[in-house]
Amino acid sequence: MLSNLFSPIRIGNMTSKNRLLMSAMSINFGVDDNCCVTDQLVEYFVERAKGGVGMMLVGGGSVHPGGQELPDLPQMYNDDCIPALKAMVKKVKQYDTLFGVQLMHGGRQSYLPNKVAPSPIPAPAVVKGEVRALTIDEIKELASCFGDSARRCMEAGFDFVELHGAHGYLINQFLAPNSNIRTDEYGGSFENRIRFLFEIIEDIQAKTTKDFPIGIRINGNDYIENGWELKDTVKIAPMLEKAKAAYLHVSGGVYGSTELTIPSMYTPHGCFVHLAREVKKHVGIPVVTVGRIKYPDHADQIIKEKQADIVAMGRSFLADPRYPEKAMKGEISQIRPCIGCCLGCIHAVLAKEPGSCVVNPDVGREYKLKDEKKPSQSLKILVAGSGPAGMAAARQFALQGHKTLVLEKGQITGGLLSLASKAPGRGELNDILDFFKLEMVRLNVEIRYNTRLSLDLINEINPDKVIIATGSMPDMPVIKGLFQTEMDLVTNVDVISGKEEVKEKVIVLGGGMTGLITADFLAEQGKKVVVLNRKKSFAEEMSSNDRYYLRERLKKGNVSLYKNVSVKKFTHDGVIFKSNGEDIAMNGFNAVVISEKQTSIRDAKKLERKTRAKFHLIGDAKSPRHLMYCISEAEEIARSI
Repeated sequence: MLSNLFSPIRIGNMTSKNRLLMSAMSINFGVDDNCCVTDQLVEYFVERAKGGVGMMLVGGGSVHPGGQELPDLPQMYNDDCIPALKAMVKKVKQYDTLFGVQLMHGGRQSYLPNKVAPSPIPAPAVVKGEVRALTIDEIKELASCFGDSARRCMEAGFDFVELHGAHGYLINQFLAPNSNIRTDEYGGSFENRIRFLFEIIEDIQAKTTKDFPIGIRINGNDYIENGWELKDTVKIAPMLEKAKAAYLHVSGGVYGSTELTIPSMYTPHGCFVHLAREVKKHVGIPVVTVGRIKYPDHADQIIKEKQADIVAMGRSFLADPRYPEKAMKGEISQIRPCIGCCLGCIHAVLAKEPGSCVVNPDVGREYKLKDEKKPSQSLKILVAGSGPAGMAAARQFALQGHKTLVLEKGQITGGLLSLASKAPGRGELNDILDFFKLEMVRLNVEIRYNTRLSLDLINEINPDKVIIATGSMPDMPVIKGLFQTEMDLVTNVDVISGKEEVKEKVIVLGGGMTGLITADFLAEQGKKVVVLNRKKSFAEEMSSNDRYYLRERLKKGNVSLYKNVSVKKFTHDGVIFKSNGEDIAMNGFNAVVISEKQTSIRDAKKLERKTRAKFHLIGDAKSPRHLMYCISEAEEIARSI
């Protein structure tokens, strides 16, 4: 099983025990005030090395202080960083993992006030601010900085380095015509635009040992007008092989591209594999592919079909550090899955916050949890509600050795998240629910369906702790005319669950995540939809990457979006409102779908005063909010008791 994925491969002078590479990720934690690595980053990597991955990369290794992409990434531009790096390498190398550093300079995509680039052209998206063009002397100096940084990596004991020549960072900015309009030897022709990359390779080779491996991450397509394209990658690939590159890691996209570098759940799995497949035809060195590859059998198939030699995954190893080990043992159902929401990883990092993971709250806390011990006493735990918060808590309680029972008032698990998974493109939300449900079986946690929490049941079971995870329900607003209208008045839960059907023209009240996915759900059925958002922005609780794909879908559907809405009144078949100062009246509608606020369901909390058990509210029952906080809170309550 998965024999292709778990076969060894030779890369330069190295041999990887399998075909899995943990991509470099700018995780934005684990460094001190001088950007030297700390125990937090060390244990983050140790945990993943223990999990059995063949190769790993430290992300965001800055070669120059003026190219630091984000504030809390490891520096490689000072010899003072070497001792901490050496200590990290020593710990990681115990686990037979090839360990490398991705060297980069952010260029115009750096979060710095004084940005530099090949040409004075600002980044097309995300990062704002003016950009200064590098002088020729500065370009030469930066090539030397890459070489010096590689030398430090080698001295620290790393097995290899990878040059970040993709995703719109400095090397890619030199390669792409839309970001490089220089007229000297570093701009204009293809040969001039690639010069900086080859000078970097030469400098590294001059400052390291002869066979020190250098991988290149390069875009197969920038997916932006006048950007680097696949034909360019195909042309440069044999040249990089001739220059002794150890491997090519083929990705796609830049800030502002039509295909995002870190795509969300709306994007097909293996979205960049076709780029690697084409490049592989033109070189003999290993080719790495990446892009929404999360299932082990898919990764194995890619290797089997010779579309690539190595599969890179990033977010899957955030979600589950033991992914390789579980896959190799055939324990596929025990792999905690990435759901492609992009919220804890890329969205947090771009907000200059520490990276994390919606489904794995342990990311960044590995150093705190490494010596965690199970409680000495086993307790009886009763969990009311089998949504994601309830099942996450039950799982963690069971792992801690407590006897746990889950009550579910309905016939299925999953709560509102199972409904959200029915919206177009959001089916992967079910992956985390399926994981929790299977974990209940593996850990012998009983789920009693069609059972509500009651005093009789509490007295029968006599639990030590009762966890209230009963979720939330749509809150009905008070707006003039809403309850007098002749239009059908329903909630998003009614619509997505199939309990209520609406006719051709629909008003959705609410422009948050639930409002937009409800609008998308209705638009896919051919309905004409108007979304009234009483806030300034749409779906602020979503990651920007996830929201981008949803907004693109809504543009193609028959959906009209209004924000900054002040509703004056609902009429018998429409609505009168003001949006951005403009008075608007609409009529001819069949239904109003309420998809705005949620209100907690916590009636069961009143039973606490009638029993000895201590009650705890978690998830939406405590306060309606995002899945990330629900799972994190659920696991934390289990660890704290």
